[in-house]
Amino acid sequence: MFPDPVGRLYPNSQARAQGGLDEPIGHTIDMARKSIVLINTGDGKGKSSAAFGVMTRGWARGWNVGVVQFLKSGKWKVGERKLADELGIEWHTLGDGFTWESTDMDETIAKGRHAWAVAKEKLQSGEFNLLILDELTYSMKYGWVEVSEVVEAVVNRAEGTNVVITGRNAPQELIDVADTVTEMVKIKHAYDQGIKAMKGIEF
Repeated sequence: MFPDPVGRLYPNSQARAQGGLDEPIGHTIDMARKSIVLINTGDGKGKSSAAFGVMTRGWARGWNVGVVQFLKSGKWKVGERKLADELGIEWHTLGDGFTWESTDMDETIAKGRHAWAVAKEKLQSGEFNLLILDELTYSMKYGWVEVSEVVEAVVNRAEGTNVVITGRNAPQELIDVADTVTEMVKIKHAYDQGIKAMKGIEF
């Protein structure tokens, strides 16, 4: 049997039904919040895919949406970018590809830092209802951007800007200031069976 969310949030649901309780016990909602921060992390597939689902949802609600990609380079031709172009979503692919494929690490690092400079400006601009910072966590993991700088920029972002951050190994300091954190866990992956990335599924 699935747990009863009403019973969990309202231990004395009968009293609430009779008007004795106004709010859930041990659970409060800050209705004054203007925006939230979401993190999709973990080793499983779906971190960016989930973020781009939120991207389309935000666009459908009339939001101004922006995307900054930290790892993928302009050589990548991905379906979500094609969709974003059709929808008029601002999109910046500023990475240099996978680090193990880099032929010039200085350039790779410089591009990663530039991507963060662009993202930071957009966090502060107040122009966006939603920003997707795709694979930002790797810039922190590799030491290109200080975790404390990212945390400060996210916390002090324009009040109406929702943020979705993706990538493995999200640092605890960033998790601590996020509102929703999801860890993707790999149970199986087609790649492990020798199946290559498929157009329409992975890109």
